[in-house]
Amino acid sequence: MIDPLRVLERCELCPRRCRVNRLKGERGYCGVGDEILIAHYGPHYGEEPPISGTKGSGNIFFSSCNLRCLFCQNYQISHERTGERFSVKELTEIFFRLEQAGCHNINLVSPTPYVPFIALAVSEAKRQGIGIPFVYNTNAYENVETLRSLDGLVDVYLPDFKYWSPKIAAKLSDAPLGHDYPDCARLSIIEMHQQVGSLAIQDGLATKGLLIRHLVLPGGLAGSEKIIGWVRDALGPDTYISLMSQYYPLHEADAYPLLTRKVRQDEYDRLVALLLDNGLENVFIQELDSAPLLVPDFQRPEPFRAESRER
Repeated sequence: MIDPLRVLERCELCPRRCRVNRLKGERGYCGVGDEILIAHYGPHYGEEPPISGTKGSGNIFFSSCNLRCLFCQNYQISHERTGERFSVKELTEIFFRLEQAGCHNINLVSPTPYVPFIALAVSEAKRQGIGIPFVYNTNAYENVETLRSLDGLVDVYLPDFKYWSPKIAAKLSDAPLGHDYPDCARLSIIEMHQQVGSLAIQDGLATKGLLIRHLVLPGGLAGSEKIIGWVRDALGPDTYISLMSQYYPLHEADAYPLLTRKVRQDEYDRLVALLLDNGLENVFIQELDSAPLLVPDFQRPEPFRAESRER
């Protein structure tokens, strides 16, 4: 059997293709080596209703990220390599701990730098008979070949299609031109859809399939209209979309004047109407006043203590 960790000898897990030998301590853009770093894990109630359910989603927040969004609400962990080190065996044990706590699923947040470790842990958990789905919660800046290594392991894909413009993605999330974010996002989301299909919900809970998130930005910076049109044409009107209004000026957002304000109600309402006009009716929406309630503080033992359970 080929060791899946061998891919870390010349890491090309994400579109940056840093080609560093992580097994020998070299580190690329994400800064992650041969370790699993987890900042927090536990039940989480701030996801979409079929993900959070009534008992919470079993979120595992991995440290670091392959993007550097200026406004990231998780910047405390996504821009740093903070957290505790875990082995593959210990990660598998966390899966079962979350299942025993009553969580409806295992939600892998910012998982891309850790895919080979995750594949080993999920395979072992499924071999041992874990009974809840695995959710891959990603910024969609993925390589198709990396996603193919998860085929049959991930039950629900939860990508955030962030931007339509490569230049905006480069400015706001440091996604390099030449490895354009929107191209990678489109290809990766198509691969996800081919693996798991449209979202299936049973007794109010997601069991398998694709749910696309899109965070609305002020002033139309995200290119929301074009993203909505692409989803309709490429994936079909039955695709589930979560249209998020929770943008909040955080971290380094004040570097761009347009990012210093929240989304206006009229901006958001216009996009909700556009979704319906395009025949996309499987839509989750948010109240605009939920934005500050969904901001975590990873310096606290319970980062989401004050989070809203309404979505």
